[in-house]
Amino acid sequence: MTQHDNDPAWPDHKPTALLVLADGTVLEGFGLGAEGHAVGEVCFNTAMTGYEEILTDPSYAGQLITFTFPHIGNVGTNEDDIETVNMAATPGARGVILRTAITDPSNYRATKHLDAWLKARGIIGLSGIDTRALTALIRSKGMPNAVIAHSKTGEFDLHGLKEEAREWPGLEGMDLVPMVTSGQRFTWDETPWAWDKGFGRQDKPEFNVVAIDYGIKRNILRLLAGVGCKVTVVPATTSSEDILALKPDGVFLSNGPGDPAATGKYAVPVIRDVIKSGTPTFGICLGHQMLGLAVGARTKKMHQGHHGANHPVKDETTGKVEITSMNHGFAVDETTLPKGATQTHISLFDGSNCGIQLDGKPVFSVQYHPEASPGPRDSHYLFQRFADLMRQKKSA
Repeated sequence: MTQHDNDPAWPDHKPTALLVLADGTVLEGFGLGAEGHAVGEVCFNTAMTGYEEILTDPSYAGQLITFTFPHIGNVGTNEDDIETVNMAATPGARGVILRTAITDPSNYRATKHLDAWLKARGIIGLSGIDTRALTALIRSKGMPNAVIAHSKTGEFDLHGLKEEAREWPGLEGMDLVPMVTSGQRFTWDETPWAWDKGFGRQDKPEFNVVAIDYGIKRNILRLLAGVGCKVTVVPATTSSEDILALKPDGVFLSNGPGDPAATGKYAVPVIRDVIKSGTPTFGICLGHQMLGLAVGARTKKMHQGHHGANHPVKDETTGKVEITSMNHGFAVDETTLPKGATQTHISLFDGSNCGIQLDGKPVFSVQYHPEASPGPRDSHYLFQRFADLMRQKKSA
């Protein structure tokens, strides 16, 4: 059969979206979500589910996510699975790259099609490229800077997009926390979701916890409330004097985006003061990395990062192996951990550091995301470990 001009049986497959890599490589696809263009670092995520939580995780600020699983969007979206604290806020991934077009949702919890949801949140999407080939490129060459662009007309300023991708400085040295942290202090009492019940409320808290918000996720706050915490969330630049004036039983150091060394310029002195006060302290993700910096270790940029819901981690304090959710492009350099800081968890993929604790002090942290949004619940015990440290401190 021969294609004829203007024959409606032969639809026009003109590309309406581009992914332009910093080296000049151009990948053509079909646009979805918001129109426009955005620049960021391309990373791949191996999770098969949980795309809504991933796309609203503030730790992904400054990044474009390509999913290795081909069918994304088939269970739609809803209001319960958003992870930004401010439901109307857009911090999170700047763009999303999919293998196949989004199908209509098929799930009883769905309230909106993923395409419409992306439009509403201003996230640019692209489908129709071989995402596993792109993943293979990232694994061999590292996470590239790139521009994702979507235009219904299929018309692009290709020279300008290439120039923008080439000139973007990348995440090293970039402090992205100011764009995702809360603007003011607030309290949190919502507890985890239960089947057929929804979310609960913590009305009899045992502990007073201050959470420093570097880009915190809702389910972290729910799990803290679930183990008996009244949580006061404070902006990232809050002073140690203001934090300790709240007389916390514990301090939580949240996840977040960007280079920990850049954020650490103002966060590390605060963390050191908190440690010195003897207050039980628990860090996750960026909070873990900055705790490492606070005790004298260094952080490093990873080749391809860890992003997914299927990463095996060994807890060296118990010998247990847990399957975890991860999202980080920087890591604590375990060879620089000082005396008094013990490595507690390691990645079984590459041996990289995934947890530390301070000897003789109620202070610990993990690199991965134990709140399991998305991902397995193997690591929920860490929130109870934090509660146990606070209980011991109160009874001492």
